[in-house]
Amino acid sequence: MKSPAKPLLRICLFVFFLHYTSSVFAQQTTADHNLFSAGHAGAFVGGLYDAFYPYKQLESHGDFGLGAPDHLDGELMMFNGKYYQAKSIGITQQLADTGKTPYATVCFFYADKVFKPGKPLNKAALFSYLDSVLNNQNGMYAIHITGMFKYVKTRAFPPVTQKPYVPIVAMLEKQSFFEFNDIQGDFIGFKLPEFMEGPAISGYHFHFLSDKKDKGGHVVDLITDDVSIEVEMLNSFTIDLPQTTDFRNYNFKKVNAADIKSVENGKK
Repeated sequence: MKSPAKPLLRICLFVFFLHYTSSVFAQQTTADHNLFSAGHAGAFVGGLYDAFYPYKQLESHGDFGLGAPDHLDGELMMFNGKYYQAKSIGITQQLADTGKTPYATVCFFYADKVFKPGKPLNKAALFSYLDSVLNNQNGMYAIHITGMFKYVKTRAFPPVTQKPYVPIVAMLEKQSFFEFNDIQGDFIGFKLPEFMEGPAISGYHFHFLSDKKDKGGHVVDLITDDVSIEVEMLNSFTIDLPQTTDFRNYNFKKVNAADIKSVENGKK
C-alpha cells in the first residue's frame, strides 16, 4: 500500500518549485533592460560626493555600469558584477562590495546586437559610427566595447577631504590623466538621450578597464584597433535619490548642462 504522504509531498514540492521559478523569472524580467541610477547625476557633479548607496544593494540592479567611489576618489567601473576603482595616483584595483557610492548607473547587460567596425576609429569617428547604428535618438543604450585599442586616454579625480565641496567643474585642474598605447580592454558605458540630462548624463559616457584590470578611468580620448561593440537597448529608467540633508538642501541651479559636458570631456 502506498503511503499517502508521498503524493502530498510531491504536490508540496511542485507548488514550491512553481512559486520559486515564477519569483525568479519575475525578478529577472523586471531587471532586464532597465537602467538604474543610484543618485542624481546633476547633484553629484554639483558636489554631493558623500557615498550613500551600498555596493551590495547596487548588485540587485545590475552587473555592468559606471560611477564614482566615495568622496570622488577616482572613477568606478562595474564589470561582470565586480567593482573596480581607478585612482588619481594611477592605480586601478578591484574593490570589495562592502562600501558605498555617491553616484552610479548600472544595468544587467544582455547584448541585443553586435557590431564590428573593421577599422580604426578615433573618438569622433567612433561616436559617428555608433550614431549610425544606434538610430533611435531618444533611445537608451548600454554599450560594451571590447578588444584592442591603439590609444586610450583616461582621467581620475583625487579624493575630496573638506566640506563644503565645490562642483566638479571647479576641480578640473586637479584631475590626473593617463595614456595607454596598444592595450587590450573594455569600454563600459552608455548612450542616453538629451531628455535625461540632469538625473543622468546624456550622450556618450565611457569608463575604461584594461584586460589585466590594472589600468582604467573615465575615457576622454581614444583610437580603436580591432574591437567588437555589444549593445543592449534599455527601455526603462529608475532612480534612487539620496535621503540626506545635503540632497534635501541642494540648489540645482549650481550646475548647468554646459558644466556637465565640461566634466564629461575633461576640460572647460
